[in-house]
Amino acid sequence: MSPRNLLRSRHEGGHARVTYVELFFDLVFVFAITQLSHTLLAHLDLAGALHTLLLFLAVWWVWIFTSWVTNWLDPDRTPVRLALLVLMLLGLLLSTSIPEAFGEKGLLFAIAYVSMQVGRSLFVLWALGDSSPGNTRNFQRITIWLGFSAIFWIAGGLMDGEARLMVWIMALGLEYVAPSLGFRVPNLGRSKTGDWDVEGAHLAERCCLFVIIALGESILVTGATFAEAQINLLSVSAFLTAFVGTIAMWWIYFDVGAERSAEHIAKSNDPGKLARQAYTYTHLLVVAGIVVCAVADELVLAHPIGHLERPAIAAMIGGPALYLAGVGLFKWPVAGNFPLSHIIGLVLLALLVPVASHLEPIVLAGLTSAVLVIVAAWETWSLRHTRAELRKH
Repeated sequence: MSPRNLLRSRHEGGHARVTYVELFFDLVFVFAITQLSHTLLAHLDLAGALHTLLLFLAVWWVWIFTSWVTNWLDPDRTPVRLALLVLMLLGLLLSTSIPEAFGEKGLLFAIAYVSMQVGRSLFVLWALGDSSPGNTRNFQRITIWLGFSAIFWIAGGLMDGEARLMVWIMALGLEYVAPSLGFRVPNLGRSKTGDWDVEGAHLAERCCLFVIIALGESILVTGATFAEAQINLLSVSAFLTAFVGTIAMWWIYFDVGAERSAEHIAKSNDPGKLARQAYTYTHLLVVAGIVVCAVADELVLAHPIGHLERPAIAAMIGGPALYLAGVGLFKWPVAGNFPLSHIIGLVLLALLVPVASHLEPIVLAGLTSAVLVIVAAWETWSLRHTRAELRKH
């Protein structure tokens, strides 16, 4: 088979569908998100939050890079499908190592991560061949950057404690700053967003599905924790509060924003720039907020009454705040401003901070869920005409 045949077919005005193998690949990240939330719950302090944040950023970077790749390559072609299944296996190894990534399984995490990043990039270079010279040059630059950061990932895996953390921060920093620098390499130049021949609607759908994965993990946590709890008024109240909060998060993202943004990127003259801004980076806050909310839900379900410690307060208020900030930034390029409903939601959450320590966990959870419901209701009302226009299309 010619490498040229591995590219997706593009049709004017068409929408490259998300394939079944891409959805199958995403199952690994359901497990990864669960591992991240449980890791944070087990180490709910500043060090644990920093470790979990770094691991989360690495997991997201592997997933979003793969989503960009399947935007160009056709997952229904056998070589691409096999490559995704290999990445899936490596992703499973990566996910299993998350709880002990800063312990005994640091080297396993590093090897799995580097193998996914560098291996995928080398495969793309082979698959592209001379069929897309611009993207071939882009991936030459990307491979060099990922190969350089791999040195730090492996070195960190061989170290212990704070040394590992510092070196991995350097590795991750290199990878996160690279796109904004256009993956600049001496003698190879730099990439421009206009060079990225991205199919915007496909990437938008992929990110929407990842948000569903994260929300699904929150539902799993809620259900599993409630299943082990004694059935009484408090546990049922905590269960319903967590469920309502998750519904509100879904509503805030999907009611209008997701579809409107997908339509916007599909019509954009520079979809690569918008994809990098709205999906590659901004969705970090969206998914991180969901993960932290899942941790907060589990805390409240386990202990609906009692004294609230600062880490628990940070999770219960910080999770919804991260989510609203992320979704607001995601909607900004389309709306032309940060949504007023999200600003009000963030203000209401900030007002809870001074009084949070005097509240029972179930009460604070109810108030934060109420804030999310208010934002969802406000946006539903304020965008009713926009929703009607989208339905016409």
